[in-house]
Amino acid sequence: MSRARSPLFWSGATLVGTLALIAMLAPVLSPYDPRAVSGPSLVPPSGAHLLGTNDAGQDILSQLIWGARSSALVAVLAAGLAVAIGVFVGVGAGLARGWVDAVAMRVVDVFLAVPALPLLILVAALLGPSGPIAIAVIIGLAGWPAIARIVRSQALGVARRGYVDAARGFGAGRLYLVGRHLVPALGPLIAANFVYWAGTAVALQAGLAFLGLSDPTEVSWGSVLNRALSHPGVYFTSEWTWWVLPAGLAITLAVVGLAFLALALEPGSNPRLRRS
Repeated sequence: MSRARSPLFWSGATLVGTLALIAMLAPVLSPYDPRAVSGPSLVPPSGAHLLGTNDAGQDILSQLIWGARSSALVAVLAAGLAVAIGVFVGVGAGLARGWVDAVAMRVVDVFLAVPALPLLILVAALLGPSGPIAIAVIIGLAGWPAIARIVRSQALGVARRGYVDAARGFGAGRLYLVGRHLVPALGPLIAANFVYWAGTAVALQAGLAFLGLSDPTEVSWGSVLNRALSHPGVYFTSEWTWWVLPAGLAITLAVVGLAFLALALEPGSNPRLRRS
């Protein structure tokens, strides 16, 4: 089944496209300023506040809408940084080979040996409350080693193909080989890794914000959960149904949508899956 006809592809594209549209139209769709007090505290869902208000009187629906923009920003920046560094290191190591390849892969092995999540929490805690761009950089720097390892493996296979050897024979330099042959051949792999790491970045950003390691003034899905679950007795009333549940569903839909897209794109980057 082609990717264009894959139910996973269309399901993921629909979810991700809807959330991306919400993020882009946040100033239009949001009924209130997400940081401003727009009513009494802990008002249940009503015509004025479709998802009620939090303990500070801020509209929860507006916070969820603007949280989509924060998650989209972190996802794109973190995935872009991880893929850029991973492709640079992986393609460079696969094309240069020799001692450059050996040194690059040993550096990658060192990073891969360190647990990513505890490292992220430690770095975020040391840096203090961070905005979305800083969070994206932290997540992106944690993601490039795995991408570099995969890209290097594929780059070695592409570099051994006949047309690449022929291009070398005609005097093609390394930059030409990378731009003309390696990067286009690795395009499906790069796209699949970008989508996969974007989903990972959404979950990690929400986790860091939930733990209170992001900027407390930044509106995000994780910060909504952090504030809700720090409110005493939130689960002993109906507050959790309109304060906790929607933010959790938003994170779940974003991660699931990006996971569906990554799974649909994976056969294009994995010859074994493509043959099967």
